[in-house]
Amino acid sequence: MSDFWPSELKVSKDRRMLSVTFNDGIVATLPAELLRVLSPSAEVQGHGPGQKVTVPGKRDVAIRAVAPTGNYAVRIAFDDGHDSGIFTWSYLRELGETGEAKFAEYERELAEKGLSRDRR
Repeated sequence: MSDFWPSELKVSKDRRMLSVTFNDGIVATLPAELLRVLSPSAEVQGHGPGQKVTVPGKRDVAIRAVAPTGNYAVRIAFDDGHDSGIFTWSYLRELGETGEAKFAEYERELAEKGLSRDRR
């Protein structure tokens, strides 16, 4: 279990950002695109090492819904139909702390594969 618990989850009016305030006062502001392309779902992460998928075309994705999953996570549904990722509190905290670096790596992967953040 995580030592960090959210005291507030808030989706922005335009549905493009999720803000998570943790019990220690740290606030993670997470873009919907980052959450979608780094979803912990098997669809994105694969079922084993080396199976991770680079998901293109999600620059304009929005959060459709956020639903609690037990007392340890939330399931985030996106407007592109993806809704199988269960985001634990510790994973949301990790994304808040390292999301910029992870997103830069994602952008490098897109470039290497000739893919784009924009829908084609």
